Amino acid sequence: MELWSLFLRSLFAYLLVLLIMRLMGKREIGKLSIFDLAVFIMIADLAVIFIEDTHVPLVKGIIPIMTLFLGQLTLSYLSLKNTRLRHLVDGQPSILIRNGRIMEEEMARQRYTLDDLMTQLREKNIPNIADVEFAILETSGKLSVIPRASVEKRAESHDPNEKSGFRPFMLPVTLIVDGKVQEDGLNQIGQNRFWLKNQIQQYGYKDFKEVFFASIDHRGRLYIDAKQD
Repeated sequence: MELWSLFLRSLFAYLLVLLIMRLMGKREIGKLSIFDLAVFIMIADLAVIFIEDTHVPLVKGIIPIMTLFLGQLTLSYLSLKNTRLRHLVDGQPSILIRNGRIMEEEMARQRYTLDDLMTQLREKNIPNIADVEFAILETSGKLSVIPRASVEKRAESHDPNEKSGFRPFMLPVTLIVDGKVQEDGLNQIGQNRFWLKNQIQQYGYKDFKEVFFASIDHRGRLYIDAKQD
């Protein structure tokens, strides 16, 4: 009888955890944030506890798992709407190489060694740091790399008449997220809300709330994605 109970508990826990993982979203395991990973580990541990101890009622095993699930779901929704909360929970990407130069202070802050950096670059078939324009450590721990070759191609593809005014390649700056102006982005490009309002009005948007996402690249070109397109 005890073995049969253990079997049913295991099957129930498997289906419950599978359902919860499915409802949490479709992000790949390698792209999970630290917070997501911690929640998944805690849910797995709780499931093991009420599987092993057959004297613990199923309800007492389900309640803490569902509490974690609802808490994670709520925080994910709030993070979607609030940039500051999202940065607090998930962190922000860190630039380890900028314009071909290693950012030693940032690497030290992230406790990221040169061996780690070289290993990740080799995995992307880039053996030489000199071939890297930007290397960005994402919040998931993955290293995104923009090679110099791709930057040089962009420069060569520009109109020769514009080449004299061509500025060094810079990462696009985010200006609007979910209808909210990103003050850090405006400060980075030396502009203000009045300037941004005029820019989006030229594209037919009357208010920031009509824009889901907006960014500007190193050539001053705006990318705007409207809400509910």
